[in-house]
Amino acid sequence: MMNNDLHGLLLDNLTTAVMLLDSSLRITYLNPAARMLLDSSGHRVLGLDFSLLVHQDSESVKALREAVDVGRSFTKRQTLLQLPNSLSITVDYSVTPTEVGKQPALLIELQPMDRMLKISREETLIASQQNSRTLIRGLAHEIKNPLGGLRGAAQLLARELNDDELKDYTTIIIEEADRLRNLVDRLLGPHRIPQAAMTNVHECLERITTLISAETDDAIHFVRDYDPSIPPLYADKEQLIQAALNIIRNAMQALDGLDNPTITLRTRVLRQFTISNIRHRLVCKIEIIDNGPGIPAELAETIFFPMVTGRAEGSGLGLSIAQSILSQHQGLIECSSEPGHTEFSMYIPLEPSNEQS
Repeated sequence: MMNNDLHGLLLDNLTTAVMLLDSSLRITYLNPAARMLLDSSGHRVLGLDFSLLVHQDSESVKALREAVDVGRSFTKRQTLLQLPNSLSITVDYSVTPTEVGKQPALLIELQPMDRMLKISREETLIASQQNSRTLIRGLAHEIKNPLGGLRGAAQLLARELNDDELKDYTTIIIEEADRLRNLVDRLLGPHRIPQAAMTNVHECLERITTLISAETDDAIHFVRDYDPSIPPLYADKEQLIQAALNIIRNAMQALDGLDNPTITLRTRVLRQFTISNIRHRLVCKIEIIDNGPGIPAELAETIFFPMVTGRAEGSGLGLSIAQSILSQHQGLIECSSEPGHTEFSMYIPLEPSNEQS
C-alpha cells in the first residue's frame, strides 16, 4: 500500500475531526469525522475559506494566519464555533503548521466538548442538589422537633384557659406551628417511594394541558410536537404529572399579560444518553418551551434550589420538587433561557439501567 493511501485510510477512520488548510486558510481536506462534526459535505466546503465555514472571532483568525507565517503551533480550549447552519458547537482545537507539496499548510484537530461540558454541568447540578437536600433534611429535623413541642404546649395551655381571647393566642400558635411544619414537609419534597408502572407520557401531558386550559380559560395556546413512537416509560404517573405541571405552571405565570402566550410541548427519544454518569439505552426527553420574558440571569444557576423564585408571591418550591421527582426516576431537568424562549428539558429513562458509563 502506498504511503498516501495508508495516510488517507488512517485519517478517514479516525474518530478525531481533522482538516487541512492551505496558506490562504482555504480548506483542502476534511476527514469524515470533521464533516460530521461541522455538519458539512466535503464537496461543498472544499476550497472555501475556513472563516466562511466557521465564523470565528477576529483574534482566532489572526492566530491562524500567524501560524502559517511563523510556523507556530497553538491550542484553543472551549471555543464556541458558529456554523453556517446557525448551529454552534464548543470545541478544543489544535493547530499544527505543516507542508503539503513544499507549500505551507495547517493541520487542525478538533475535539467536540459540548457533551462533556453538559455531563460536567449535570454532575455539578446533581451534586449541588444532593448537598442542598442533605442540609434541608438536617434543618427539617431541628425545626420539626421544637415545633411539635410548641404545638403540644399551646394545646395544653388552651385547655387550662377560660378566657376566649387568650385562647385566640394559643390558636394562632397552633396554626402557625402547623403552617411551618407544612412548609418544611414541602421543602423535603416527595416523601413516598414512586409507585412505578408503565406510563404513557403523552397522556400525562394532555391531562396537564386540559387542566391549564381550564384554569386560564384557554388563554394559552399549546403547540404539540409529539413523537408518537415513544413507548410507555416505567414511572409513577402522578409524580410525573406533578413534575411537569410545576414547570408548566411556572411558564403559565411567566406568560401572564403577554400577547399570544404560547407553550410548546415536544417529546423525543434519545439513544445511549448519559445522565449523571449512568448511560441509558433509551431516554425520553420532554421539552416545555414558552415565549415569555425569560429567567433573570441572576436566578439561572439557582432556580432548582428550594425557596428561589423570581416572583414576590412565589414559594420557590415548584422546580425543586420537580427536580426531586425526576431524581427519584433516575432523571434530570435542565433549563436554558433567553428573552422570548425559555426551555425546560426533562430527561427520563425509558427503562431502569445500572450500567455505568
